[in-house]
Amino acid sequence: MAPRGENAPSTAVYLEVGGKRVFACALEWPGWCRSGKDEQGALAALEAAAARYAVVAAEAQVPFPSGAAGAFDVVERLRGSATTDFGAPGEVATRDREPFTTEQATRQAALVAASWAVFDSVVAGAPAELRKGPRGGGRDRDAIVEHVLGAETSYVRKLDLRLRQPDPGDAAALAAHREAILAALTAQAGAVPQKGWPAPYLARRIAWHALDHAWEIEDRS
Repeated sequence: MAPRGENAPSTAVYLEVGGKRVFACALEWPGWCRSGKDEQGALAALEAAAARYAVVAAEAQVPFPSGAAGAFDVVERLRGSATTDFGAPGEVATRDREPFTTEQATRQAALVAASWAVFDSVVAGAPAELRKGPRGGGRDRDAIVEHVLGAETSYVRKLDLRLRQPDPGDAAALAAHREAILAALTAQAGAVPQKGWPAPYLARRIAWHALDHAWEIEDRS
């Protein structure tokens, strides 16, 4: 990480430690979440993604501190699972289960919406056929779009929200799908969930998944 200035604001991060992979996730920045082979590798990857994530914050009109990546404060370590090692942040942080305000919910929803906007922009500028990944595989553009929508449709069931996966070519259906998700996230303000996924974790997972694939598309275009 970059040297930390004496008065630099800290960025609260939790580490999800699996057997083969570690995720570092910024608690207050849905989608800013990267992985590595160990803790230092995960934090370095998170720092490296700061410039990319700053684009999301700008889209959401949420101020992103210039030193956010140089002042990580690891506030919790979670034991990972097979999901972690497979390549997704799958554990809920303790802070995610605490009540949060309407203001926090609105900010969170804005960052999720911005993650979608970045994803859509990247998709619109990408070729249909992408370069193969380092192991010779990887989905092409349209398959990634379908995959992201399918995952989101599955994720929101954890908030007891049942949605039909929209056709990515149907702009009205896609907009309605996303509005329903944002409304469900915002409606959780002040709530302490007894089951399912807390809204902050769901927001993080949705934004991370959209951005992870947006950045993949950029790197393979």
